[in-house]
Amino acid sequence: MQLPAVPGVLAPSLLAIPVAFGVNSATALADSPLALVLTELLVLIILFFIIFFVTGVSHFQNPLFCVFVVLSFISVVDLIVSLEEDGFISGFMEVYVREGEPYLRTAHGIMICYWDGIVHYGLYLAMIAAIGHRRSYRSLGLFWLGSLLMSIVVFLLGNLLGKYSSDLSPGFLLNLPYLLIPIWAGMKLFQQPKVLPGLSPEKIAEEQGKRLYRRPLDVLLLLLLLLTAAFTFFRGMVVLDCPADSCFEYGYQQEPYLRDPVAYPKVQMLIYLFYFLPFLFLCIYGLLLPGCSWLPDWSLVFAGAVAQAQFSHVGSSLHGRTPFPYQTPEDAWGSFLLSNLLYALVPQLLALRCLLCPAFFLPSAPASSHFSKKHQ
Repeated sequence: MQLPAVPGVLAPSLLAIPVAFGVNSATALADSPLALVLTELLVLIILFFIIFFVTGVSHFQNPLFCVFVVLSFISVVDLIVSLEEDGFISGFMEVYVREGEPYLRTAHGIMICYWDGIVHYGLYLAMIAAIGHRRSYRSLGLFWLGSLLMSIVVFLLGNLLGKYSSDLSPGFLLNLPYLLIPIWAGMKLFQQPKVLPGLSPEKIAEEQGKRLYRRPLDVLLLLLLLLTAAFTFFRGMVVLDCPADSCFEYGYQQEPYLRDPVAYPKVQMLIYLFYFLPFLFLCIYGLLLPGCSWLPDWSLVFAGAVAQAQFSHVGSSLHGRTPFPYQTPEDAWGSFLLSNLLYALVPQLLALRCLLCPAFFLPSAPASSHFSKKHQ
């Protein structure tokens, strides 16, 4: 007997609770990290069979549906990890974290587990429901894509470069598919047709013909993007040990977490500097020149990536697991939270601008169509 697609997929994800408790109770796994990894792989294989019998063949044939259900299971596991590390529960993931991935005990590890267990889990359920009702989930998927990519890239590089690099175990290999899955899923998402509003060529031409002074919200957004770019460059200089007094003071008095030897914050700021800073200028270009049809999609990816990154960065800066010398001083909380929340907000505003008023970014009507209209 098959359960309805949407309620039925809750069952595999909620199985994470008894599975985590059972694996943690198997004391024989505590002395063998390799056995622990093999057990986790066996659990995932069994999970695929559960998905097949619970949701049916029709949904199982959609590869993204299967991926989202499996990842929702992992999201619940991550939520259990974060709750246990913060002392809210116990007896579920202690063995795995201790023997498999001890870096999950860092403030950054706890924060990414919270994000995965709450935000990503909600996105998975929303996308699964959309698939079940045959609705578009492209926008949600692109936001998720940026969020997951940012999370795993910073996490993996931080583990390889930071103070936990000598503690890597076979459990670290379980994170490698997270690099391949988003790339494959991203290709699938970008191939899905866009849901475009029914705008006439005249309306598109009218929006794209507006001068910048007639678009005050775009002017404000451009100023915010420039401020974001400046802040991105400044923090990049801080983690690169720029000798300027302003960089030195900021690294010690405002965001000492940037100096934490776990390397996650340094990797994060360098990704901002070398990848997001050029993209910010591309966004400015896309707001100045009409017809940049690539911007709506990539603004969603950008928004998801920055939202995840800022949540992890702000949370880690204030979390008790961060050593006291690297925590944000209490007298700097106001400026720290304001600057970082604004940094997280700007990409979301850009994505909303592209989604709610897309005419400026749509391709212009072909010249041949105008020519045919004139000769009718």
